[in-house]
Amino acid sequence: MTTLEKIIREKKCTIVDVRSPAEFAGGHVAGSLNVPLQQIASRLDELKSLETPLVLCCASGNRSGQAQQYLAQQGIECYNGGSWFDVNYYQ
Repeated sequence: MTTLEKIIREKKCTIVDVRSPAEFAGGHVAGSLNVPLQQIASRLDELKSLETPLVLCCASGNRSGQAQQYLAQQGIECYNGGSWFDVNYYQ
């Protein structure tokens, strides 16, 4: 089992979905928080207050990868979970 898989299974993280609100409404990981990629910087204080590590997900892993790079530069412990389907599978 990978570290990421273990963190998700043990619910020792906050899952953040960086897709658009419309995509999120169409289906998402139960209990995940929707913070669209373009709002990551403006909601940094909110993200810093969440239980870490953050597990970021989107449709394919592209946007969550961008968010992960940015948040890691801000000193936030986070992982790119890839597709929300993958994260949902682990949960």
